[in-house]
Amino acid sequence: MPLPRFAVVDVETSGLSQRRDRILQIGAVIVESDGREIDRWSTLVRLRWPLQRVGPTDIHGITRPMLRDAPRMSTALDELTERLDGAVFTAHNAQFDAGFIERAARRRSGFDLGPRLCTLRMSRRLDPDREQSHRLIDVADRFGVPLVKPHDALADAAATAGVLPHLLAAHGITNASQLSAFFDR
Repeated sequence: MPLPRFAVVDVETSGLSQRRDRILQIGAVIVESDGREIDRWSTLVRLRWPLQRVGPTDIHGITRPMLRDAPRMSTALDELTERLDGAVFTAHNAQFDAGFIERAARRRSGFDLGPRLCTLRMSRRLDPDREQSHRLIDVADRFGVPLVKPHDALADAAATAGVLPHLLAAHGITNASQLSAFFDR
């Protein structure tokens, strides 16, 4: 079975707690296994309440006024679902990104991200003694992949998409059945 398409996703959030914090931005880059880009999409997400916390603006650069006219979460999830169709959900720390997305979609019947490929897990398996950093910026640098605007959902998704073919090759992954060792669930 050949390798599938990958939907490389990143979210920027108001904090690290999936219970208290919310998604502020979603970015997705759809790629073939060789890294060829098929689609690129990003959206900010409107706050549920006007005074809702936006978190560390100094890190993600997202301010409350930027979110005022953004699409609602339901619209953002509809667009993301279209892009995920038939592709493997992929993220650098898939548990984090998928957890926020699944929490946001918890009231949607039938919403399922499917298996979640984790590039963080893939990178760590190449370094079992943990001698290197596995932060996205460092992994991208090791493989010569530019990360132009760290902590921007689309830029992080694009860098992860750029790293993915290198990680697949480093693990000798040539077919879909070999991916299961790197799925988050």
